Amino acid sequence: MAERLATWVWTGAGALAFVAGMVNVVGYLGFEHQAITHLTGTTTLLGAALADGNGRAAWQLAAMLLAFVAGAALSGLLVQDATLRLGRRYGVALAIEAVLLAAAVPLFEGGHFAGPVLAAVAIGLQNAMATTYSGAVVRTSHVSGMFTDLGITLGHALRGLPVARRRLWLCLLIISAFLAGGIIGAWLFGAIDYRALYLPALLTGLTGLSYTIWRHKRRNADQIG
Repeated sequence: MAERLATWVWTGAGALAFVAGMVNVVGYLGFEHQAITHLTGTTTLLGAALADGNGRAAWQLAAMLLAFVAGAALSGLLVQDATLRLGRRYGVALAIEAVLLAAAVPLFEGGHFAGPVLAAVAIGLQNAMATTYSGAVVRTSHVSGMFTDLGITLGHALRGLPVARRRLWLCLLIISAFLAGGIIGAWLFGAIDYRALYLPALLTGLTGLSYTIWRHKRRNADQIG
């Protein structure tokens, strides 16, 4: 479980949760207050829109859900594994996420619904890329599961049962990083509007580039060895 999580997984989980927090708050504060990562809320609003016969809202909400799924499908095509493993094509996936987020900025600024759709594809790609590692669930785009695991762990502690301490710290890390991303994203949105998305685009792009360079060097070292 989380006791076996490698350092790079801890670092990546925190960084990607931070990115998701930023993207989500910009979407929520901006165009039609459309949250990017909250699929539960989006599905609920879709049900309400269908019940009210609001075709425009229903179409937009359904598009957000499909965009997230499309991003996850793209991750499946690229990474081809739901388990985090060094050597996979995470660099390519992160580079694509960076491009999607950067491309969403002018669309957001122009009031085009394609802006939040591209952001949803980017976050769907990210969330599917980081799903499990050594049996531990690692979700970086939303924190409902993290809060659930946190509550379960605390319940075990109150009962006197063994507590997976590193799992507890992983939950706290992802929750804190997502919250920090929301704070920074809200502050940047107030200062520079949708251009705030350039920061998560830059972070994912640099991370993807660094990972690709590292993977290339490691492959060369293995061939020489």
